[in-house]
Amino acid sequence: MKSGWQERFTRMSEKLGENTRALAAGAGRLAQAAHLAQLQDHRRALLESARNSDGRRLLQHGYRVYSQGDEDGIIREIFRRIGEGARNFVEIGAGAGLENNTLFLLIQGWRGVWIEGSPRRVAEAQKNLASAIAGGRLRVEPHFVTAPNVNATLQRLAPAELDLLSIDLDGNDYHVLRSIEPLRPRVIVAEYNAKFPPGVAWVMEYNEAHRWDGSDYFGASLQALETLLVSRGYALVGCSLLGTNAFFVRHDLVSDPPFCSPFTAENHYEPPRYFLLPAFRSGFPAGFGPYRVLDDAPWR
Repeated sequence: MKSGWQERFTRMSEKLGENTRALAAGAGRLAQAAHLAQLQDHRRALLESARNSDGRRLLQHGYRVYSQGDEDGIIREIFRRIGEGARNFVEIGAGAGLENNTLFLLIQGWRGVWIEGSPRRVAEAQKNLASAIAGGRLRVEPHFVTAPNVNATLQRLAPAELDLLSIDLDGNDYHVLRSIEPLRPRVIVAEYNAKFPPGVAWVMEYNEAHRWDGSDYFGASLQALETLLVSRGYALVGCSLLGTNAFFVRHDLVSDPPFCSPFTAENHYEPPRYFLLPAFRSGFPAGFGPYRVLDDAPWR
């Protein structure tokens, strides 16, 4: 049996342990907040640089709603400059639907198709976006896109006049883009491998069995995508700040101004800045539910 002083000592020790853990947790949160503030300061400094302050460049217009980084804002600015057309999209590699390049367009009244090869992600997207699917504004197609089947897939699912094609396959993107005939979307968003600087036209070998393993072995360099898409009638008009996605506009819609020439990898390349990803987060997990857009919203 413990004596009175032993019991008091035990309680004091337990209380001290609780306080120590609480202080450690608080210090961890403060350190995390300080790190996030540093990232946001770094992002701001990049955007305010002389290069990126040029009004013809797209980075100043970037922001995240449902995209991974600043793609939502950049895509909206591109269509502000060239006009919205029929307001339709196809996204190949759309994931579970709550983080991609076209959900924000859907909210703005666009219509489109998501193509996703993962059955789990397809099921999540169908659950997350059930109201949009039921309303006929979105189709979620379970399909693993390859170079041999992409043409038949797009002929079946895509409208003849397509405004936006977004592709993120974490591997065979270059080969799939090269296989599309005819290639006529007004805008293409394509993931690039920013490990490789301008001047290096690197492409991973085509491999239908490829699944991204979390390494930097994936896709194609920006130079490789530029060379391919210039030959297909497109101009590179910018890249995301994180160095993840490149934006191409059909040649008949491009001029300087409003876009920044030369339309080359040398001019528009952004290095890998994946460390900045937390600076784009809202602080809450992404969600989707019933909503309405007010009649006086500027995008209507």
